[in-house]
Amino acid sequence: MKAIIAIDSFKGSISSIKGSEAIALGIHDVYPDAEIVTLPLADGGEGTVEALLHATSGQWVETMVTGPLGEKVTAKYGVSGDGNIAMIEVAAACGLPLVPPDLRNPLKTTTYGVGELILDAIEKGCRKFIIGLGGSATNDAGIGMLQALGFRFLTKENEEVGLGGQSLAKVEAIHQDQVHPLLNECTFQVACDVNNPLFGKNGAAYIYGPQKGATLEMVQELDKGLEHFAGVVKRELNLEIHSLEGAGAAGGLGAAFLGFLHAELQSGINLVLDVAGLEEQLQGADFVLTGEGMLDGQTSMGKAPMGVAQLAAKHGIPVIALAGGINQNQFSLNENGMTACFSIVNAPMSLEEAMVADTTFGNLRFTTNQLFRLIKSVKA
Repeated sequence: MKAIIAIDSFKGSISSIKGSEAIALGIHDVYPDAEIVTLPLADGGEGTVEALLHATSGQWVETMVTGPLGEKVTAKYGVSGDGNIAMIEVAAACGLPLVPPDLRNPLKTTTYGVGELILDAIEKGCRKFIIGLGGSATNDAGIGMLQALGFRFLTKENEEVGLGGQSLAKVEAIHQDQVHPLLNECTFQVACDVNNPLFGKNGAAYIYGPQKGATLEMVQELDKGLEHFAGVVKRELNLEIHSLEGAGAAGGLGAAFLGFLHAELQSGINLVLDVAGLEEQLQGADFVLTGEGMLDGQTSMGKAPMGVAQLAAKHGIPVIALAGGINQNQFSLNENGMTACFSIVNAPMSLEEAMVADTTFGNLRFTTNQLFRLIKSVKA
């Protein structure tokens, strides 16, 4: 019997790696000789690099970069086992948790450290980049990242514009003569599940600015800056960055990756599934087990378990989903590839009790054990 375990983390409770371990033990309790393939997953957000490192036998790299407020911070990114792929979550260098709540101001925060992470990886020999967008404290359209890579953004007085979202309105010229020479050898795949344009009522500033500390006045100033910057990019480089789907992601970092670095934008889960090689691993599989903390309407909107289920369904393989909780309202997961879904909570308990890592581990193992006892009895 061959089983594939491909789960997301149970947010705030247990990692995808530890959860997979618990499920594997539950299967082996019943089928000691079962072939089990473990592919920890993430959907482009938190935990994505960890999942990709597992899939590529990679390792973490730690370095000092410029943080969102211009201070030095320690940031980590992943490098694949063959040394060719760098896996970077932008939040490691410019994430909201790096800025104290009383200092959050996207007029001032910068993505410069993201560019420094890319430079560090280039110097270590990486030429392929997988980028997780999301969780940024910034709204600078990625000019900080681009400045670190050698792009120069100048005022009408021919001076550097400086850092942060407040600098966008000052940009009048763009020079590329100092761009890192190896950048044109690099390819970028960006995990992004939002389709916001760069500016406007549905753009980066209006939709995401307030959660990064922007007042209404700041949002209006940032939006005008983004619009001005897009106009300059069009005039100077003949690049149309505003309307690109996902341009507004991570405070406009999407626009920088798509326009300046010619990135390919992909759904987070599809990118991770592709790198992890799930489709190849499905060959000969009898069951696929997936899951996350809560299965609900959001699960069908591009989250990890849905991506797994759709791929497995294409090959006619049964999919069992395990979750801490299942919201039955407008439940449509069975129609979208999931054979059956089960909650692992097996006794009355508070949410806090249910989310204790050891409790989740034990519940995952026990529920899996019971399911495979049933499967074994039916097969017999």
